Amino acid sequence: MADVLALVDARLRTGLGEPDARAAVTFLGTDRVEVLRFTDGDLVRYATLGMSVQPMADPTAALADPVKGPRAELVLSVRAGLADTDKVLRPLAVLAASPQVEGLVVAPGASLDVGEPLWPAAPFTSVLVAESGGLVEDLELDAPMEPVRFLPVLPMTPNEAAWKRVHGAGALQERWLNSGTDLRDPLRTSVPLD
Repeated sequence: MADVLALVDARLRTGLGEPDARAAVTFLGTDRVEVLRFTDGDLVRYATLGMSVQPMADPTAALADPVKGPRAELVLSVRAGLADTDKVLRPLAVLAASPQVEGLVVAPGASLDVGEPLWPAAPFTSVLVAESGGLVEDLELDAPMEPVRFLPVLPMTPNEAAWKRVHGAGALQERWLNSGTDLRDPLRTSVPLD
């Protein structure tokens, strides 16, 4: 499994450059999760490293397959210097550990909630998981292992999260697009939802 981590680390560096900081968090009964920070002009990107060590398993399955199953890492992009976003490290690690802790399968369209602001005074307590294939290309692994997908996470206000539960991820993303919402603004307010 250390080989998977080394390959994921290399893919992150290929896609995002050299990290300028990294922090590790270990939760009881789970593998260690690192969060790497990449600075790119006026953007800061945070990427998890460790979520993909184990494949995500269907929580209804009697036994978790140690090889087969989806694998992913999370990537958050925000504008630098507007908020103390470096405090997102622990909440992001909590989200990355959720497949092991809660038996979740994290996939595009899912909502992940930490129940507290993502960083001090953040208007967001949850994220929407977006499609992979943008910033960092999927990482193919030897069969029968599935590829590692690098899933962008988009911060959501509590109102947006509630609206998304009723109308779906696609409708919320369309609302953001039609309103010209800057999803990288760490101080943005909720998109109009009426």
